[in-house]
Amino acid sequence: MQSNSIEQNNSSLQELPHNSYSELPFTLKQLRAAIPGYCFEPSARRSLFYFFSDITIIGILYWGAAFFDSWLVYPFFWLIQGTMFWALFVVGHDCGHGSFSQKKWLNNLIGHLSHTPLLVPYHGWRISHRTHHQNTGNIETDESWYPVTEAKYREMQWWEKFLRFEVFLLMYPLYLFKRSPEREAASHFMPDSPLFRPSEKWDVIVSTICWALMVGFLGGLTYQFGWLFLLKYYAGPYLVFVVWLDLVTFLHHTESDIPWYRGKDWYFLKGALSTIDRDYGVFNNIHHNIGTHVAHHIFLNMPHYHLKTATASIKPLLGEYYRKSNDSIFKALLHSWKSCHFVKDHGGKVFYQSKSDLTKG
Repeated sequence: MQSNSIEQNNSSLQELPHNSYSELPFTLKQLRAAIPGYCFEPSARRSLFYFFSDITIIGILYWGAAFFDSWLVYPFFWLIQGTMFWALFVVGHDCGHGSFSQKKWLNNLIGHLSHTPLLVPYHGWRISHRTHHQNTGNIETDESWYPVTEAKYREMQWWEKFLRFEVFLLMYPLYLFKRSPEREAASHFMPDSPLFRPSEKWDVIVSTICWALMVGFLGGLTYQFGWLFLLKYYAGPYLVFVVWLDLVTFLHHTESDIPWYRGKDWYFLKGALSTIDRDYGVFNNIHHNIGTHVAHHIFLNMPHYHLKTATASIKPLLGEYYRKSNDSIFKALLHSWKSCHFVKDHGGKVFYQSKSDLTKG
């Protein structure tokens, strides 16, 4: 993997229109102009095709699992169905960005239909995810998968480090209730949470009600058919879905050569470049090109099916500022898990360091 660190020149740092700064050799406007116009136009028909395709495959998999009803089959069913749950989540992800269609009501409808079955409060997630995109790469204001500081790492209890750095691939459900470290505690389910504006109260309430109805539905199934039924047909795939969600989010924002910024050293375009494209092999198409992440962070309202074209269009302009890893996902995960624990307490531009660096100092 090539190192693509972004050089800074603090003496020339000055704000220009639309979050573009003189230290980069290109502007957001130039990047947009390099991309064919149709890439910014969502097609409701095409987006609905992906939604109904995912739903159809999920239904077929459920039919197959019930037909065979064998513990030799269920582990494979969990892996495949959990992967399709993740694909369905990505469809809702497009809805949250408004890139599913140009109709807000349709985005909200499909967003709820995609996320509620996965126990994700659509609007609560959509709003906090918006904050993440508006502040990508900003240690102080990013919302998800930002690094802890060295001082915070040193004071963390052993169980906090265990949750954060050892079982992080299972932490998404907890995040929905508690948010992340070094941020004010907040729930994605409560309208008075600091995550939300007062005007977003009813959006949050609607999604929380939908989530509660789904919990009630699962509870009813469990009461009727037993805990084993829940494990076979929902809990197993759901666990795989959570791992996929945490894995992909972690890998797109956790890499030893990705810079993080503070204060005036951060601005939108530079922060948006603090992510990396990943190759998920056979899963690229199944997951609706979620691995094409750099272009997505620069132009968050672009439909997933145009991201590859957009990436090819802007790569010549981005040059060394574009990051892509060709490592296997397992290798990339192992590398980031071993080398990315904290960042320095001070500095406008910092990089992840390993816990082993504490003994070197």
